[in-house]
Amino acid sequence: MTHRPVRVRIAPSPTGYFHLGGARTAIYNWLYARHTGGRFILRIEDTDRTRYHPEALDDLLESLRWLELDWDEGPEVGGDYGPYFQSERLPIYQEYARKLVQEGHAYYCYCSPERLAALREEQRKRKERIGYDRHCRYLTAAQRAEYEAQGIKPVVRLKIPDEGQITFHDVIRGEITVDVSTLDDLVLLKSDGYPTYHLANVIDDHLMEITHILRGDEWLSSVPRHLLIYQALGWEPPIMAHLPLLLDPSGKGKMSKRKPVVNGVEYPTLIRDFRKAGYLPEALFNFLALLGWSYDPENDLFTREQAIERFDITDVSPKPSVVSYEKLDWMNGVYIRQLPTEEFTRRAAPFIAEALGIAEEDVTGHAGLLAVMPDVQERVKKLSETAEWVDFVFKEPSEYDPKLLIGRKMTAAQSLEALRAARQILAELPEFAAEPMEAEMRALADRLGVKAGALFGILRIAVTGKKVAPPLFTSIVAVGRERTLARCDRAIGLLEELVAAESA
Repeated sequence: MTHRPVRVRIAPSPTGYFHLGGARTAIYNWLYARHTGGRFILRIEDTDRTRYHPEALDDLLESLRWLELDWDEGPEVGGDYGPYFQSERLPIYQEYARKLVQEGHAYYCYCSPERLAALREEQRKRKERIGYDRHCRYLTAAQRAEYEAQGIKPVVRLKIPDEGQITFHDVIRGEITVDVSTLDDLVLLKSDGYPTYHLANVIDDHLMEITHILRGDEWLSSVPRHLLIYQALGWEPPIMAHLPLLLDPSGKGKMSKRKPVVNGVEYPTLIRDFRKAGYLPEALFNFLALLGWSYDPENDLFTREQAIERFDITDVSPKPSVVSYEKLDWMNGVYIRQLPTEEFTRRAAPFIAEALGIAEEDVTGHAGLLAVMPDVQERVKKLSETAEWVDFVFKEPSEYDPKLLIGRKMTAAQSLEALRAARQILAELPEFAAEPMEAEMRALADRLGVKAGALFGILRIAVTGKKVAPPLFTSIVAVGRERTLARCDRAIGLLEELVAAESA
């Protein structure tokens, strides 16, 4: 492949929030750098000032940190090949653009936007290939001087050869040949002095000594143009690898930055949305790494260290990969269950706090919460689902139908008697713990001649307000004796009203 130390990069443009496709690209570059002992570089392509989004840069950096994709050179880190913001490298691009013109590989184009728009419209009408007609390529010195005298600031265009083919090797896709007649004279430097992606990308990759380019398949069509720039400058291009297309969950269309809707459910595409939805970074890392690469045909779960050990770009498939949110949810659930309970609680705390409108410290500092968290951990697939399982620990149950307090195959009067007796046991229990509590309640059910499940159901509604909740007695312990008794008193009052209504 190359005998030079591996240097790979990602070069996102801060025009929008960091998305799933960009994250997959970053992961593959990071893995290859770590696998080879190379360098992972972050470069910011911020020359498109009309679409520049200041918050996008912060989102990008925070998303990379959340995914634990540490960069060796770039913003906040520095390095020997900076600046790492393209907007700070304008003189470099302008110098090389002049060099290309002086050596006959490029030329100044004075065509107005209006002329170019009219040209495209005429080409559409004639059903011709849309592209620049090389109007300014053959201007005389006098004609150029006349345009200059008018104050027109030209762009710089690359001189594409009139004929021939370009063949290049893509590590993932093999040999690719393109006829140069399909290419037009692309703009390298805009009239405002800012480079296009094509010029800046080539210059930066060369000057930063990038050895391998791993990027999305959408850039594959740009390779012939880039190779012509490399040739014109007399430089050797990096090794190319264009990653497979990502398909939406239906498997029928390209995954876009817009949220896909499957069976009426909207799914995230931005990394910030995955975080907000309660996915774990290690689970998302694992999932994205599999979108085009296989760790092991028999195993989809692996650690970051295991992925580093095995990853190689030659093993990446050219076939499109379907983004299955169902698989991601399963995988996230597995990672959640692997966490120590204390760590699961710590990670879930912000989601619980936000959902319930309480302070995060009130969650992490709650003495009884850990009692129910192991069971919650077995049930949820995302951290955002935890609040609905533990809300009763922090807040009084909302209004519920009093008839839910009537035990199965029991009358309201029998249920009232059972709840009063259970309340007395809870008040007098020497040790307010799950095991002795359950033993006492089972004994009470026997004495009353009712099913233990019926009694437990009454208590569950009384204490949690829910038909389905974590195990009853750990839930009661989490609520605490004083609050449990108060909730039982409320439920007893509701049953007394039902019994009175039946007697009336």
